[in-house]
Amino acid sequence: MSRRSLIDEALAAPASAIEVAPAAVAPPTAPKTFTTRRLEGFTEAARMVKRPTIRLKPAECSIWPGNARDYALLSETRLRSLIDSIQAENGNRIPVVVRRTPQGACQYELVIGTRRHWAVAWLNANHYPDIELVAIIEDLDDEAAFRLADIENREREDISDLERGMNYKAAVEAYYDGVQARLADRVKLSKSMLARYIGLTDIPATVISAFNSPMDLQVRHGDKLLPVLRNPALRSRVEEAARQIAAEQSFRQSGDEEPIGGAEVVARLVKAATTRPARSQKATIDVEGRCIGTVERDRARGLTLTLNPTDLAPDDILAALRPVIERARIFKGNGR
Repeated sequence: MSRRSLIDEALAAPASAIEVAPAAVAPPTAPKTFTTRRLEGFTEAARMVKRPTIRLKPAECSIWPGNARDYALLSETRLRSLIDSIQAENGNRIPVVVRRTPQGACQYELVIGTRRHWAVAWLNANHYPDIELVAIIEDLDDEAAFRLADIENREREDISDLERGMNYKAAVEAYYDGVQARLADRVKLSKSMLARYIGLTDIPATVISAFNSPMDLQVRHGDKLLPVLRNPALRSRVEEAARQIAAEQSFRQSGDEEPIGGAEVVARLVKAATTRPARSQKATIDVEGRCIGTVERDRARGLTLTLNPTDLAPDDILAALRPVIERARIFKGNGR
């Protein structure tokens, strides 16, 4: 189904509201950019519903929680180009969609246009208080609002697969009685692809933290991670590796170094799950029949000494350690 048909169905516009353009032979044009396609799509939607636009302040509308985008993850850096565009145009050129909420804390609720809402709010707080949010008012129930928001999200390049998966999972329970196939049919998405998106929500927060950004975690990564995570014998290895990678990511950020990319993170996590841990040899350190500690040798960490509290003199302890150290040298020299 075409994008025009999806918007038409989501908004449930009457046939009389749709304008039919006269047939014409269009001259050859340059390839359309992502922004041009979005602009044309929303201009088309505005023509179909024939709603006048209004201007309001971001504070006048709350954010509908049913949208996939995580408002808390938006930032000036992430929205810099959009902020600059809205500043230059003195407003958002593509209207957001709101609906009235008579019983809500705010008069309106934002259905689609979260990024534009955030950008205008940022400009209002940073020397541009007169810029307002251009909006179209629609009468939508939650299920129709979800489908309309999903149409826009498919056009977005900066919404993560994890955000979409979480949104789909919540929508299945809220609007489709827990039946994924019903949602897939309504939003014209294959059942297998929907299952892959929702599968990302099974990845634990510990593993997600290994990625530099949730944007780096993609559906194709879930295909590789989920089989090992669903194996109880391997899950702990993946989570331990994820904690180490997360610490490395943090260290790189503090030093302005390049982060570890998503593909490399996945490769390291899968390797940690499928590589057998190095076998170790452990023995006690004895002095006159008394255990004063242990020595552990493995191929990954080398030699690890653990000493227990004792009343022995330092020279006696060192004397007990000498043969241990010598054996370790022989062990290394023989390549065993």
